[in-house]
Amino acid sequence: MTTDSDASTMTDSVRVLTAMYAAEEKYLAAGGPGRASFDLLAPYFSPDVVLHQAEGLPYGGVWRGHDGMARFFLAMNETWEAFTITRQEFLATGPTAVVRSDIRARARATARALAFPLLQTIEVRAGRITEVRPFYWDTAEIAEACRGHVG
Repeated sequence: MTTDSDASTMTDSVRVLTAMYAAEEKYLAAGGPGRASFDLLAPYFSPDVVLHQAEGLPYGGVWRGHDGMARFFLAMNETWEAFTITRQEFLATGPTAVVRSDIRARARATARALAFPLLQTIEVRAGRITEVRPFYWDTAEIAEACRGHVG
């Protein structure tokens, strides 16, 4: 049974994530990490947001707050020459949203192209993203493709 409160939260998470992904496109079009201001994305992330990346990735670890998110985007930019979401699907849209994305990427260090699915759980509270947990199909394949990355 869905209550009005649940429906409001579901709408809120979709609204926040859709707006954040659109802002991310603008951020990247404006030059992205190191060139564009993270201020384009900041309104969508809680000041104490936490992003958990698999340790085996070149950008692995826990990234905290707006400064951490800005540094994460810079690390992603240093790792990937291209990183495109080709398809995205919202599988759950409550306070914990589940988003499945198909990714096409090219590693900067090796020029190797990859295509892989990415599943993320994303917590949305009070209209802002508070926690992100990405799950990659094969972190070893990604790390191998990025071998030679310094960061």
